[in-house]
Amino acid sequence: MTDRTKPVEGEKKDRHEVGAGTDGGAAGTLDADRPSLLSGIRSPADLRALPEADIPALCQEIRQVMVDTVSRNGGHLASNLGAVELSVAMHRVFDCPHDHFIFDVGHQSYVHKLLTGRYERFGTLRQGGGISGFTRRSESEYDCFGAGHSSTSLSAALGFAQADRMAGSDAYTVAVVGDGAFTGGMIHEALNNVTRGLRLIIIINENEMSISKNIGRFATHMARLRQKEGYFRTKRRTTAFIKRIPFVGNWLFRRVRDVKKAFKNMMYGSNYFEDMGLYYLGPADGNDYEAVAGLLREAKATGDSVVIHLKTKKGKGYAPAEADPGKYHGMPPAGKQPGENFSLRLGQILVAESERDDRLCAITASMSEGTGLEAFREAKPDRFFDVGIAEEHALTFAAGLAADGFHPVTAIYSTFMQRGYDQIIHDIALQGLPVVMCIDRAGLSQADGATHHGIFDVAFLSGIPGVTIYTPATFAGLELSVRTALRRGVPAAIRYPNSGEDERVKAVFYPDGPAQTIGVRTNYGSDRIPDAVVVCHGRMAQEALAAADRLEEEGIRLGIILCEYLKPYDSLAAEVATCLPARVPVLFAEEEIKAGGFGMMLAEALRHTPDWTAAGYRPWDILAVEDSFVIQEKPEPIRHTAGVDSQAIADRVRCLLGQTLRKE
Repeated sequence: MTDRTKPVEGEKKDRHEVGAGTDGGAAGTLDADRPSLLSGIRSPADLRALPEADIPALCQEIRQVMVDTVSRNGGHLASNLGAVELSVAMHRVFDCPHDHFIFDVGHQSYVHKLLTGRYERFGTLRQGGGISGFTRRSESEYDCFGAGHSSTSLSAALGFAQADRMAGSDAYTVAVVGDGAFTGGMIHEALNNVTRGLRLIIIINENEMSISKNIGRFATHMARLRQKEGYFRTKRRTTAFIKRIPFVGNWLFRRVRDVKKAFKNMMYGSNYFEDMGLYYLGPADGNDYEAVAGLLREAKATGDSVVIHLKTKKGKGYAPAEADPGKYHGMPPAGKQPGENFSLRLGQILVAESERDDRLCAITASMSEGTGLEAFREAKPDRFFDVGIAEEHALTFAAGLAADGFHPVTAIYSTFMQRGYDQIIHDIALQGLPVVMCIDRAGLSQADGATHHGIFDVAFLSGIPGVTIYTPATFAGLELSVRTALRRGVPAAIRYPNSGEDERVKAVFYPDGPAQTIGVRTNYGSDRIPDAVVVCHGRMAQEALAAADRLEEEGIRLGIILCEYLKPYDSLAAEVATCLPARVPVLFAEEEIKAGGFGMMLAEALRHTPDWTAAGYRPWDILAVEDSFVIQEKPEPIRHTAGVDSQAIADRVRCLLGQTLRKE
């Protein structure tokens, strides 16, 4: 996922202009007087009823709608522009939802959404209560499997195909898999279990890296020949004729097939999929509607497991995205100005540290831009490793580097770090290896939703022995956390949000400048005893300050303790306890999952500190994400949906104060 900056000056086009005329309907200037084709498509049945001659205009209109919507709301643009003809062809050849469509990651499903009754709501894309930026089962019957993470599609598709086989269903399952997903191990694990005789069609959408080798003019000619209906018709008739020959028909067919395969391998080589026994079609131009539709019809006619290899152009039909697809991969909403954030600052910090430490290495899992490591890649290319979409491998690879004396730093999104749970336990923590895990996008995700919420890492890391957890609230705190973690030489996690530092947090908690050691910070002194205290970390400091403003108007003084690290909890509890006035109510506030999280762990640790037990009766509570994945059904801030915003803090503090009064 690539973070996109604001639109470049001079990049804006007339709203009816999608791009220069290109093959497959990516073309030209929209006719403002022409009736909308999309508005008449309320289901795939309407699409199938559309005359073939209207397909280029429909593809053009789809591109315009996506450019307009994504430019306004943010989202994945370039990859969806490349998948227009493919998605249209799929819905005209197959009968979804009877046939199952599964999109890897789901970020290429925008066209699918527009063609399945969601055109009128498409303007709500990635908004609270609106259309998800990924596939989601609860959103539509046409989304048979939810997604948001890479490389899961083929395993799920294989499950559907096998279930249909066992149930005697004639449904087809179509998996659309981007080439990048093949850097993830799950795809290959699933391929190893694909068998013949399934109604499973695997579409490889190659738009970045080359899966197929350069095979020359002969192979190109053969690939084009194999896209023509006449070729398939002749092949079917020849097969049927040979098999009908008495006694030797089946044997002769196998011999002819083997000779053909040997000749093809000799001329331009075999490929990975054919070597696994799968029927392979392609490569073909994935932006040529007729070619794609022809291959899909042939794959459908086989009734077998088929791989279709398509090459599409990212950003197809929109000149700026074609010229720089990386910039238009993941776009922020209009008006969101890019600025320095924790991710970019991490890259700068690591570059500086690498000048002092020639054994420092940086590792990412296909997210060098998103995690801010591009600066390190440029400065220290020999010590930078992008392992592809393979978080498990990234972590064990880091463990191997650490075991041999190097100082690896991995930068992985919180929601993707979940994939490496076993590796953190078995390969890093159990051996006490000094791997620094930088956990990006920690906390709730407003736009990407439940599949990208970073709300589980505190809970799953808190239960792993020997792992230290740092939670810097400022850029200076991030630098101090990195340097401390590297110096201590133990397994460490540093978690931070997808944002910049908050100026008010800096002013309130760091009035004298950056801290020199990691600990806890307060917004009150001994001369101003608060009526209640909120203990928090990370972005919740902003919500706590806003809650303090609310309560101040009611004459309630709210104190805030900001934690710069979480684990070890016994050390944190000792520090927090010394900052708590006697008998004052305490609220532990976090934007992560409650079960096994920060509040629970710290409250338990505090119960064993002398300062806590000597203070007498003290009401306390935990405000956190309850047993929920936090799916937004309304257009509102995500922390309000989760019940962990300033309003919730203020309400919970009032309840605690009420308990104190009743007790007294």
